[in-house]
Amino acid sequence: MAKVLVVTSGKGGVGKTTTTAALGAALAQRGDKVVVVDFDVGLRNLDLVMGAERRVVFDLINVVQGVAKLPQALIKDKRLENLWLLPASQTRDKDALTEEGVGKVIADLRSRFDWVICDSPAGIERGASMAMRFADEAVIVTNPEVSSVRDSDRIIGMLDSKTMRAEKGERVEKHILITRYDPARAARGEMLTIDDILEILATPLLGIIPESQDVLRASNVGTPVTLSNADGAPARAYIDAARRLCGETIAMQVPAERKGFMDRLLRRRAA
Repeated sequence: MAKVLVVTSGKGGVGKTTTTAALGAALAQRGDKVVVVDFDVGLRNLDLVMGAERRVVFDLINVVQGVAKLPQALIKDKRLENLWLLPASQTRDKDALTEEGVGKVIADLRSRFDWVICDSPAGIERGASMAMRFADEAVIVTNPEVSSVRDSDRIIGMLDSKTMRAEKGERVEKHILITRYDPARAARGEMLTIDDILEILATPLLGIIPESQDVLRASNVGTPVTLSNADGAPARAYIDAARRLCGETIAMQVPAERKGFMDRLLRRRAA
């Protein structure tokens, strides 16, 4: 049975689209058949991160409105045999995302894929509510900042009340993914610690993605970070997160504080 996973947050710019692409690629590399779906109507970005922007002909709203059939809109990844993209529209009105229309598309995707990963726009507007409406599981992406964590708490409330599963008295399995974590800044009190975030949100931790230029470089070249630098710390963290989604027990790697040249020099002198 396919799982519908929404990648969401209350605040923009936390790394939802990067996370969608990275988890999608990591799950596809495991052999699962995966589709990533962009729900950010008007601000389409998932196709850019996936390197497929020039291959978009039809989009999610075309399928919802019956202008195109689902296979016409799906874009097969050129690097991974098991990965597809359903892009968002750049121009059409978000109100075109009707619950009935989206429900039919999600049901069709469930019949074709092992994972349907919905990349949600930030906040509580229509695209976000439709992205989470049919979810079985949710990854709530948050930065270690007070405003981001507070907004994530609101999203958790929506997942517990506004989804189809919630209305049937069932749970949406929720996971926290912390992005852009810098242990040195956390130690100096410049950002929240992991414990702070988990205490506030009271939701299981899926992974910790360290602050790294790898993520920016991957986005700029249109490649999921799990493929662009598979040995880098962000890629390893995303791959471990994907394994946890599949039920594996993987020890959580907390990014270590990186010591600079002066730190090493002072330690040698002290010795």
